Amino acid sequence: MNFNEYQQLSKRTMPETYDGKVLANYALGLTGEAGECGDIIKKEVFHGHKRDVQAIKKELGDVLHYLTGLATIYGWTLEEVANTNIEKLMLRYPGGFSKEASIRRVDEK
Repeated sequence: MNFNEYQQLSKRTMPETYDGKVLANYALGLTGEAGECGDIIKKEVFHGHKRDVQAIKKELGDVLHYLTGLATIYGWTLEEVANTNIEKLMLRYPGGFSKEASIRRVDEK
């Protein structure tokens, strides 16, 4: 499945109209699910919990769902969002990531 196919399938769980509450639900859902990913990793790294790759996979899927919902609400395809991000990264790190490129950030003044 590609991004745009995923987006179409994901839309079936979205309301038909988008108001401020729907926007807030998706924004808060995104941050909440990302936080759950961070918490699982924190417990692995700092608390000695066993690595749980399936839990991370499920939480990342939830992150993708909420990200997709926000893209849909704003009228973008996931392909557009992904392409915009790659364009930004190519400008910022034309030779790949380096500390020097990160410090001199050509995309910001």
